[in-house]
Amino acid sequence: MAILNKIRQRSLILILVIAMALFSFVLADLFKNSDGFSTTEQNIVATVNGIDIDRDDFMNKVESTERQNNGARSNIQSMNLVWDTELRRVVLKNQFNRIGISVERDQMRALLQNNLISFDEFMNSDGLFDENKLNEFIANLKEISPETTGLQGTLINYDSWINFESTIAQNGLESSYFNLINSGLRSTLYDGKTNYHFQNDNADIKFIHFPYNSISDSLISVSKAELRSFINDNPKKYAIKRSRDLVYVKFDETPSVEDENEITDKLSSLILDREEYDAESNTTEKVLGLQNTKDPESFLNRYSDIKLYDSYVFENSFSEDISPNIYKLNKGEFYGPYKEGGYMKVTKLLDVKKISDSVKVRHILIPYAGATRAEAGELRTVDQSKKTADSIYRLVRRNRNNFKKLLTLSSDKVSNENGGEIEFAYTDGFAPEFKNFSFENNVGNISVVESGFGFHIIEILSQTKKRKALKVANLALRIESSERTIDSIFNSASKFEVLASKSDFRSVAKENNYSLRPINKVRDLDENIPGLGAQRSIVRWLYEGGTDVGDFKRFNLQNGGYVVAMLTSINKAGLMSNEKASITALPIVKNKKKAELILKKINAKTLSKISENQNQTIQTALAVNISSPTLSGVGNEPEVIGNSFGLEIGQTSKAILGNNGVFYIYLEKLNIAEDLPNYLTFSNNMSAAKLNNLNTKIYEALKEVSDIEDKRVLFY
Repeated sequence: MAILNKIRQRSLILILVIAMALFSFVLADLFKNSDGFSTTEQNIVATVNGIDIDRDDFMNKVESTERQNNGARSNIQSMNLVWDTELRRVVLKNQFNRIGISVERDQMRALLQNNLISFDEFMNSDGLFDENKLNEFIANLKEISPETTGLQGTLINYDSWINFESTIAQNGLESSYFNLINSGLRSTLYDGKTNYHFQNDNADIKFIHFPYNSISDSLISVSKAELRSFINDNPKKYAIKRSRDLVYVKFDETPSVEDENEITDKLSSLILDREEYDAESNTTEKVLGLQNTKDPESFLNRYSDIKLYDSYVFENSFSEDISPNIYKLNKGEFYGPYKEGGYMKVTKLLDVKKISDSVKVRHILIPYAGATRAEAGELRTVDQSKKTADSIYRLVRRNRNNFKKLLTLSSDKVSNENGGEIEFAYTDGFAPEFKNFSFENNVGNISVVESGFGFHIIEILSQTKKRKALKVANLALRIESSERTIDSIFNSASKFEVLASKSDFRSVAKENNYSLRPINKVRDLDENIPGLGAQRSIVRWLYEGGTDVGDFKRFNLQNGGYVVAMLTSINKAGLMSNEKASITALPIVKNKKKAELILKKINAKTLSKISENQNQTIQTALAVNISSPTLSGVGNEPEVIGNSFGLEIGQTSKAILGNNGVFYIYLEKLNIAEDLPNYLTFSNNMSAAKLNNLNTKIYEALKEVSDIEDKRVLFY
């Protein structure tokens, strides 16, 4: 009672404490959300030109894409595929709305017909597309939703049909939009005339060239401010997106020498016979090893990581180092243990024979109902097909010339186009019965052979020269790291982490002879890291709010082992630093300064005077033209060639700053091509060049000027 009284006396204090706790919880949540990720924003993947892309809808599409690809693409790859589609849809939707184009019912039906015209489900008895069947199909899909039904061998439901219609409509809108633009970009006859003269007019010029490299770099100094000014004046060239740089040390779970020795010992123990205790019968039984087993297939199924290949192989099936050792074995002998392709192996020679490595045959195939690849309308029974095949066989035996006449009865339409002939290698994947007859009989033999496809009337036309082939049993154990090795690698990675936390990451790696791998420009939605493969967890860590330059962390590798990664640089979006841009920017700025030094030395106005004063050779270039602005011995110089056509004959140009130096040119002769009666061909060629890949260029331009707020990194 005394305790209850004390609680009652302090009830107001307790209420205030609880209220303050709740207030701090709410306040903390507000601060958290103020960091750019509010409750509303949690439902938005991106905002493009004011249009939101809904998270749930986006994620559903990503999941659907993953299912459709049966795991062929990763989650990030599927997400990027959906992103490209959705971004294109929204960017272009903005344009469609501005100019007022849409797909109405009649156009939609026409688009569907164009895409579904070959589908059997929508054809009438005359083999023509029937819109009523399409309407019935859609109505049925809606009725059974969310259940699925088949369409051309694929299961679909009403939602996937709606997505299909959306895709068709989007394609229709894009076609209309791009056609409108394309129609306005056709070249005129005047354009064609201009292009004709660009290609055919030419000029003979004389010039003096002062190469930039004639002035030593040591004479030129470029300040940081000058370099920065150039970078700022060329933002497109030196713009960078936000990224991260890292360096990592990799700890592979590589099997040790001890692991390989243990696997070799285990393999060796399987070669010879041994005694094994059977707990159920309380007896010791003799177990035959690879050397004496009479059933190599069962033996390999039980003990080997490589099962028996029940066929013959040629010398090139073995590696160059191993092949001579196996080919000199006698039947029943074995070679090994030896290491090959991630396995420790012992190879036993089971049989030897001489076989052709390739053969040419011709055949007639008579299928029966249920045979592999038999048409749905095939109704013949096995006995009926056999009777037909035997009849054909008798006719062909009587006269081989009947073979081609009877090909109309064969269901193998592919080989029929080549007279029924098939040429294949012994190692090719063919029905065993077909293959065995073709290789184990002589040229000219003909017979009826049954396979899973039906009955074949086969005639052997030719065989290559027979050569030695082997049937072998490969007893193989995969070379894998032991638990001892795995533990040792984990300990090494952990030890490295501890030492790096007390010292310098790079120094510790160097002291322990660990290889350091630097990786630059990792983007926030990247998945793969060079040398590591898919490591999305590392990328996410690099961009987490609490990760700073110098921080490091250990990650598990998908195929075993560990990597310890350290963040080395946080690169914000904007322009490159002077250091990174200087590779390309510095030479350009230096050349401009060199041009200034060259110009200060020249006072003369004519080519001959400049040559005399500067002791420079006057060079000649004949028949230069605008379409191919190349100066022989100098390189690509469009500024120089272009200026040639702006001079009067006998006139010397002012200084021209070209790609490779400072130029002065003198126009000696201008050759104007004779006008044509019509320039339609040139106009059409220009139109074709403009329209080539135009749709992609238009979309990329629209995307570049769009206002895109991409928040995918918050969800993936």
